[in-house]
Amino acid sequence: MKAYSIILCLMVMCSLGFAQIKTPPQAPGQKAPAQKAPAQKLSPADSTMVKTNDGVTINIHYSSPSLKGRKIGTEVAEFGKVWRTGANATTTISFDNNVTINGKALEAGKYGIHTIPGEANTTIIFNKTWDQWGTKYDQKDDALRVDVKNDKLSSSQERMKIMADKSGKVSIAWGTYGASFQVKAAN
Repeated sequence: MKAYSIILCLMVMCSLGFAQIKTPPQAPGQKAPAQKAPAQKLSPADSTMVKTNDGVTINIHYSSPSLKGRKIGTEVAEFGKVWRTGANATTTISFDNNVTINGKALEAGKYGIHTIPGEANTTIIFNKTWDQWGTKYDQKDDALRVDVKNDKLSSSQERMKIMADKSGKVSIAWGTYGASFQVKAAN
């Protein structure tokens, strides 16, 4: 039995030696091809989560696009058109309690966030359909729309960022464009 085990072990070891990948021989003086660095995601996933001072957990997941020289309002996130507020899959926001958004009621749950950017104001849309590709949108599934005044950022932000703080303020920043809304626990 020992001899059988030793032979089997030797066969496995030999077969592993033959399974190595062989590279073609290089001509004299020729360099081996350079290996490519792994591709960096164009719009990497990001998230933020906070428990507010009044006890609401806000959880946001999104993909963060870069400006890459584009102009907000004309070349990306066009003014007056529904925008997916990020890249790739739908940006999501969830609340573990019933809340108000700028004073308007919204039930606890998970929502897709879309926006309609404008030059002075932005409409923030909380849509019931959140598990989908970001460019899909159907207004009939809107749970709430809130109009907010745009913020002018003092410095340009290359990559879009969504932040939430303990006061319940949620801010979207990209380029010198910003928009924010206030989340509070419903009474």
